[in-house]
Amino acid sequence: MPSKQREISLQRADELKSRIDDYLEARQSIPKGLGMKSELTKRKETILRVLGGTDEDWKDYKWQLKNRIKDVETLTKIINLTDDEKKAVQQVGENFRWSISPYYLSLIDPNETFDPIKLMAMPSFMELEDTYTNLDPMNEEHTNPAGTITRRYPDRLIINVTNECAMYCRHCQRRRNIGTEDLATPRPKVQESIDYIKEHPEIRDILITGGDPLTLSDTQLEWIISQLHEIEHVEYIRIGSRTPVTLPQRITDDLVNMLKKYHPIFLNSHFNHPMEITEESKTACEKLANNGIPLGNQAVLLNGVNNDKYIMRVLNHELLKIRVKPYYLFHAKSVKGTRHFNTSIDDGLEIMEYLRGYTSGMAIPTYIVNAPGGKGKTPILPQYMISRGKNYFTIRTWEGEVLHHENHPTINLKDAIKSQK
Repeated sequence: MPSKQREISLQRADELKSRIDDYLEARQSIPKGLGMKSELTKRKETILRVLGGTDEDWKDYKWQLKNRIKDVETLTKIINLTDDEKKAVQQVGENFRWSISPYYLSLIDPNETFDPIKLMAMPSFMELEDTYTNLDPMNEEHTNPAGTITRRYPDRLIINVTNECAMYCRHCQRRRNIGTEDLATPRPKVQESIDYIKEHPEIRDILITGGDPLTLSDTQLEWIISQLHEIEHVEYIRIGSRTPVTLPQRITDDLVNMLKKYHPIFLNSHFNHPMEITEESKTACEKLANNGIPLGNQAVLLNGVNNDKYIMRVLNHELLKIRVKPYYLFHAKSVKGTRHFNTSIDDGLEIMEYLRGYTSGMAIPTYIVNAPGGKGKTPILPQYMISRGKNYFTIRTWEGEVLHHENHPTINLKDAIKSQK
């Protein structure tokens, strides 16, 4: 006969399992790139046939960039589009640039109208119907003290080094910079940014972004990183890149061997859906992690893509499997042409409420709303402290139970030790 304590423990274990039965069922229907290898191979073969490429071409990031799909005729040879969708691609393309790497196109279900990857990659009429928002809600143009810097915080800043991306996300916060051609930031502008950093010893943390900085050549990128690395007060460098998601072939041995010369260096990527985590993106992330480059993920909460508590939980679990830590979940910004992706803050809070207690802290990002006018990142959290008294506070647990917790004053440790002598 089990002891009374064991009986209580077993009952509690059964109760806990019942709390995730809904998730265990829901996750079966969520598409995951790591579970669709054979289907993705078929799509790749179709794309290579249309583009006249080979398996070796597919592995070459330069071929991928050169062969980005950016016309509706090629697109319709690969995925099925309605007449309205074709018209939308053509008309939106006259206002907002688009292109999709062959690799990222292979992640789209060719027969699914509301495929999440398709929503993020392919233009829609809703981009033209958005007349309420602006192109620079972060007010970056007024936080640019030199070169191509954006500075919003006391000890860190951003350098924008290119407008080029492997795939132009339809929810992009910097679509005003994309233009009609790929342009790396001129070296004198980058040098002006570096000189500003040299002159401000309070700056300890640099984020290199774009566009996507990993669309630069290894030589171009190393020049920037090496210059920053030599500045004594710069403690570490971060790279913001979506290439592990949209162009994992870019993470070459040569690139990684260059980056690891400049530790400490970090890379934050941008996975938004479990379908984006494939064998190829897994290989790219593991290559970076194996060479001592810590990886974080900055997802954006997107209507129709991931504003679902089960999808977000699967995404975070899949990220940890490829050694990427969920870092931020951004509330979508109100950038002109992207408003259809916006969700309510309630969607984000529901997801955060659901994650806490139902998965480990490793799989829980911080939910961030960017304050209007570029006033900085503001964490948004469910309310767990209900009230407080003189010597206690009242909390709500992840299961919804309300409890009192003692609130002992902090003692002066030095005085306490002295009094014992």
